[in-house]
This record gives sequence, C-alpha cells and structure tokens, in this order.
Amino acid sequence: MLLITGFYAALLALIILWLCYRVVVFRRVKKIEIGDGGDDKGIRHIRAQQNAVEYIPIVVLLMATYEMNQGNSYLLHGIGIAMVIARLMHPSGFVNKKGVSFGRFYGTALTWLCLLVLAIANVWAFASAMI
Repeated sequence: MLLITGFYAALLALIILWLCYRVVVFRRVKKIEIGDGGDDKGIRHIRAQQNAVEYIPIVVLLMATYEMNQGNSYLLHGIGIAMVIARLMHPSGFVNKKGVSFGRFYGTALTWLCLLVLAIANVWAFASAMI
C-alpha cells in the first residue's frame, strides 16, 4: 500500500489544480482564449503551472518506488512536506515578481533537493538489495 505517497500525491495534485485555476482566471480576466496573449504575467502563470507538472510526477514516482521497497517512512514524510512547501513557494515567487525571487529560487532548490535525495535513496535501496 502506498499510503504516504498517496497522501502527498493528493496534496501536490491540489497544488496543480490551484495553478491551473490561476491560469484560467488570468485568461478570463484578460479575455484570452488560448495561450498567454503576450502578457508577461500570463506567461509566468502558465510557466508556473507547467513547472509543477514537469517536476511533481517524477518525484511522486520516486516516492512510490521508495515506499514500495520499504523505504524509511520518516524520509518519505520529510520529502513530501518539503515538496509541498517547494511547490507552493515557487509559483508565489515566480508569478508575482520578474527575475530572481526568494520563492522562485528556494522553491526550485528545494524541489531539486527532493529529487536528488529520492534518486540517491532509490539507488541505495537497489544496491542494498543486491548485496
């Protein structure tokens, strides 16, 4: 059973829905049928949503693999909490400010850290099983 992964996958899915909603609201307000209409803020809304869609699935897949291989539940919760925080920080900083921002930088860095830790944990689990 993938209870831990399922829980964080659900929270991360809600974040994706929130980001999708923000794109829809932007388009309705600006009366843009498709795309960003050349609006800088629209581009940032769309990219924030796409960025989440690019990173969340691989992290959830690695979490599921680690959990199925009886990985450490505390590590899984730590990664899950960190990913939720990272995926809330990133769009908040990215959409509201052009260029470098606290949320964009640290949201990205924390996402990459989660990805790296899970990759190493899964390689470690594989290597341990081979011994």
